[in-house]
Amino acid sequence: MAARDTWQRGQRCGWPLARAKLPILRWLPHYSLAWLQSDLMAGLTVGLTVVPQALAYAEVAGLPLQYGLYSSFMGCFVYCFLGTAKDVTLGPTAIMSLLVSSYAFHQPVYAILLTFLSGSIQLAMGLLHLGFLLDFISCPVIKGFTSAASITISFNQVKNILGLQGIPRQFFLQVYETLRRIGETRAGDTVLGLACLAALAGLRVMKSHLPRAACVEPLAARVSHLIVWTSATARNALVVLFAGLVAYSFQVMGSQPLTLTGSIPQGLPPFQLPHFSMATPNGTIPFQTMVEDMGVGLAVVPLMGLLETVAIAKAFASQNDYRIDPNQELLAMGFANILGSFVSSYPITGSFGRTAVNAQSGVCTPAGGLITGTLVLLSLAYLTSLFYYIPKAALAAVIISAMVPMFDAGIFRRLWRVKRLDLVPLCVTFLLCFWEVQYGIVAGVLVSGILLLYSIARPAVKVSEGDVLLVQPGSSLHFPAIECLRDTVCSYALTASPPRSIILDCCHISSIDYTVVVGLRELLQELHKHGLSLAFCSLQEPVLQVLLSADLEGFQHFSSREEAELCRGAEAGARGEAPSTSSSESLLLPEGLTQ
Repeated sequence: MAARDTWQRGQRCGWPLARAKLPILRWLPHYSLAWLQSDLMAGLTVGLTVVPQALAYAEVAGLPLQYGLYSSFMGCFVYCFLGTAKDVTLGPTAIMSLLVSSYAFHQPVYAILLTFLSGSIQLAMGLLHLGFLLDFISCPVIKGFTSAASITISFNQVKNILGLQGIPRQFFLQVYETLRRIGETRAGDTVLGLACLAALAGLRVMKSHLPRAACVEPLAARVSHLIVWTSATARNALVVLFAGLVAYSFQVMGSQPLTLTGSIPQGLPPFQLPHFSMATPNGTIPFQTMVEDMGVGLAVVPLMGLLETVAIAKAFASQNDYRIDPNQELLAMGFANILGSFVSSYPITGSFGRTAVNAQSGVCTPAGGLITGTLVLLSLAYLTSLFYYIPKAALAAVIISAMVPMFDAGIFRRLWRVKRLDLVPLCVTFLLCFWEVQYGIVAGVLVSGILLLYSIARPAVKVSEGDVLLVQPGSSLHFPAIECLRDTVCSYALTASPPRSIILDCCHISSIDYTVVVGLRELLQELHKHGLSLAFCSLQEPVLQVLLSADLEGFQHFSSREEAELCRGAEAGARGEAPSTSSSESLLLPEGLTQ
């Protein structure tokens, strides 16, 4: 009996924990046939999008095209069990592919090891609940990075639109070489590439202006609406299929004016541990050297992957009225990348475009990812021979079409109107990303951090003049700010005519540290030398406890500003100081800032 009771208690305790760590247990018991129909349609639609995009993004990453497909199925399966957002799809993206091209040096072994290490870091962050670190990457830095990435990735594909070979990957050299060799343009690639771009743009506009189909409409109208909607949603697959048919037709006729993708190995990737060293003609590169080569990429890649996934998940959760667990998302990303490295995947993250397609297709649960992943596996097993005829210009058009909407030109105007100082990290990130992506991101984060630290070190201070001087810091006090506060208080107290005592209004101060306590002790002593006093009012309980524990000589505090002013005014009258005939306020901002 005791053993049975113990087992039942364990079941009651273990089930909530299992539901928390395996979100699939929350919705699977309620799964229905209606959900299955919606998930099946959404999974197929996303699958038709992911296959051509995977091939195109592998080109961006500088890897053989099959690695794009290798990276497109494991995330779908893992997220079905561990993800908390029904809409999110994991896989290769343009941003992550650009980062991989910078840190994997176009070597699959490096890319796969980067996947394993990034997943391990993400998993550790999830277990330690370190998702808050993403909050230190500000919106201007993200916007600067994505806007620069949209330009660099798009221009990187111009060579395929023009049919040029041997163009370097560094952005400025790329621009120079493309313009220098513009006369070598292949007419076939250019015509097909521009036609694909026009078709993709037209289908995108068609979808955005497509009205909703009403249930009362005739069956033929609803079927027509479904056909048009499906065609516009799966536009990438349709355009690539059309371009492949054109290329195959030329091949049959015995002439080929197009640059083709070429042979892609058929079959599923082997399930194996990633290689922790790499054999080269000059010897073996050990694990330590590979890690040193990847350098800052081991921080940038996992952080940007998490940032992209969590941002997308939060956006669609808000839009579709459900909640996500950010730390669980970190666990899902970590497991997806670790297991992905066993099937030769390069780092993956949430895809905004495919997540939007998933949501618009009416997906009900993460089970839609099982359908998408299965479709990718079937493509690898049976269809790779057909990918030979896909023109590179068509894949380039798919990438450019996906990248153009990512450039947010309006962010510059909005920041100029709202907070001009935020243009600094935006522009630093934007410009340096054209040189090297990692330099742009790191520099943007550093500039944002400096601006944040400056605001902490130089908080705004409001000074109200009257019988006594009322000084009100605009935010919490930390050790970099105490010298600034001391200088402000002393300059106002001692230069006033006559010199006046100070009331420090602490209503905005929620915490202080030991250095601040030391600075306040020195301020009390300095004012006391000149026959002036310093009183505190509106102290919050944690701050009051710290100051009482410090046992400051001459420490006085009042519960409200009115009580402090009344008491200090009475003291000033008792000393025979002339009352002030006017009252004014001034707001001191950090040096270099304007209101």
